Amino acid sequence: MPVVVIANPKGGVGKSTLSTQLAGYWATQGHKTMLGDADRQQSSRLWLSLRPQQAAPIGTWKLGPDYIARPPEGTSHVVIDTPAGLHGWRSNDVLRMANKLIVPVQASIFDIYAAQDFLAKLREDRKLKDLDVGLVGVRVDERTRAAEQLREFFSRLPYPLLGMLRPTTTYAHMAAHGLTLWDVNPHQVEKDLNQWAGIVRWADAR
Repeated sequence: MPVVVIANPKGGVGKSTLSTQLAGYWATQGHKTMLGDADRQQSSRLWLSLRPQQAAPIGTWKLGPDYIARPPEGTSHVVIDTPAGLHGWRSNDVLRMANKLIVPVQASIFDIYAAQDFLAKLREDRKLKDLDVGLVGVRVDERTRAAEQLREFFSRLPYPLLGMLRPTTTYAHMAAHGLTLWDVNPHQVEKDLNQWAGIVRWADAR
């Protein structure tokens, strides 16, 4: 069962956007998908509560009698959203659930340094050496020097760049209604779907 964790200890880098979008993609492909929310803000859980009944269903984890969170029965695909400041035992517990990790990074020097530190610690953890890691640029204006610096940073890392997502209000508008790119007319979001092609291809790969 593929389990993708979206993580970066810095806040405001688009973790919930990536989590909800990927869960929505898998759900619309007919997979029984679970979106877990490890963030105290519960942004992904709020998004689920806004999702229309006619949209492809997405479940969330259930708390058993032993107070351990588990995917609903029959779940085939899992996405886990994580909080800012994820570190220590909480980080290890969440990351060890994963087959794959997506690290979103914005095009600012502060985000780059935060991601650099997080990824360095990740490489030092021998228990996570088999974790498949992918990078995503978020809210990136390709015309800027900051975008060039972000690409230079990514090029120095031993992980694939899955995609660069443009700054757009589309995600905010869809989030307000519990929707994803795959729930609306593809002609309306063609540019964004193209930017997601590499991300979903990587997520689907076994």
